[in-house]
Amino acid sequence: MTARGVDRRYIGTALGLSALAAAITLASTAPVLAHAADRGHVLILPTGYYLFGGAAAVALSFLVLALVPPGCLDRLFSFRRSLAVAPTWPRLAASTASFLCFVVLVAAGYLGSRDPLSNPLPLTFWTLFWIGLTLLQGVFGNIWWWINPLYAPWRLLSAVLGRNRAPELPRGLGYWPAVALFLGFAWFELVYPAPDDPARLASVLAVYFAANLSAALIFGYEAWTRQGECLSAFLGMIAKLAVVEGCEPRRKRRALRFCLPGAKLSSAEPLPSSGVVFLLLALSSVSFDGLMRTFFWLGLNDVNPLEFPGRSAVVGIGSYGLVAMFAALAAAFFAAVALGDRLSGKSAGIAAAAGALVWSIIPISMAYHFSHYLTALLVNGQYALAALSDPLMNGADLFGTAGLHVQAGIVMGARSAWAIWNLQAAAIIAGHLLAVVVAHAIAYRLYGSAARATRSQIPLAILMVVYTIFGLWLLSSPTAA
Repeated sequence: MTARGVDRRYIGTALGLSALAAAITLASTAPVLAHAADRGHVLILPTGYYLFGGAAAVALSFLVLALVPPGCLDRLFSFRRSLAVAPTWPRLAASTASFLCFVVLVAAGYLGSRDPLSNPLPLTFWTLFWIGLTLLQGVFGNIWWWINPLYAPWRLLSAVLGRNRAPELPRGLGYWPAVALFLGFAWFELVYPAPDDPARLASVLAVYFAANLSAALIFGYEAWTRQGECLSAFLGMIAKLAVVEGCEPRRKRRALRFCLPGAKLSSAEPLPSSGVVFLLLALSSVSFDGLMRTFFWLGLNDVNPLEFPGRSAVVGIGSYGLVAMFAALAAAFFAAVALGDRLSGKSAGIAAAAGALVWSIIPISMAYHFSHYLTALLVNGQYALAALSDPLMNGADLFGTAGLHVQAGIVMGARSAWAIWNLQAAAIIAGHLLAVVVAHAIAYRLYGSAARATRSQIPLAILMVVYTIFGLWLLSSPTAA
């Protein structure tokens, strides 16, 4: 889809609903609290061998792929094996339960403890949902399709309002609503002074939910959650990396099949320009989350990292840094695609090539997500288990975990540090290796021959080597906040 011919009234409606979800974050100030997803410790290791080894592995994989017989990757990625045929009726029940949990968590945000490590809302949203569910999506497939809390209320309201035919998004609207929403989400998570304040987070999530439920009623649930609601759009894209493929429901049944990691990415439909922007924004935001805490970034902006003034004092540099990181990544990606398209000798068009090749970003995004948030998941996941048993801090013990003693030492000590850093480094290198493989398979389909595909991938392979080095450097850099 393109942006030509789009009715501006529809675009204004969609973007207005998207912006409404983030607007409440600008309404007032709040106390500065620690972000529940911050890195648990600073790790400084001699990383020269890791940087060289990671870069060499990615570069070598590209050279090896140049020798792979034509069509070999296509045959490999086309492998499927049936797992099960699941009925779709549990989707409504699961969504209803998910919605009720959402309501309880929002209530706990208002009524429970103001401590983000005791209140279940920030721990559930930032740790179990944003970190944990994203990782599960990337391994096991689209779990979010079954449990999205928007689905059950949408079904109910659609029945009440008599909407028998699902409306569609205006032609050309693309993923721009999701882009607007995700930019607001990333700003709230990374730049806003108190993203973990339970009451503030409860207000933001309530407005976000109401705005997107309204948009789903206007534009249709499936279309809006695929291209408008940013979290569902992101999770749906991440699920294309997984080893479980869920086919479209037929006669109220959904076939589940096993496939190789990245197989769905290699055959995915090319994204419009707005979808390319959305994926690049998602990757750049996680990268900036790592960069913004480094001594390098703070020193670059005249902030003493040893006397960090708090998030309130760096809202300005955080805002422009978030945008600058996205702009730099987008410029590098489009430049690599354009140069590769020219080198191929048979142009597929920059827009078409970018829309197809951007799917190779997914393994990198997943790797960064795992590496950056690993320590937060290990530590804050324990806090979440304790908080969920006693959501209002009134002495309840719903799941028998209220008295759980959090083992923060799981990420401390020489052995833990060595294990965690190597897991993080391995994930980043593996993510980039898979990205190279997926990109090569896509390039072969775009350009029709192994030679043209190889030539077209040289600039993108160089970009992936550089990004591998950058990711490993971020892991080893000292941080101040």
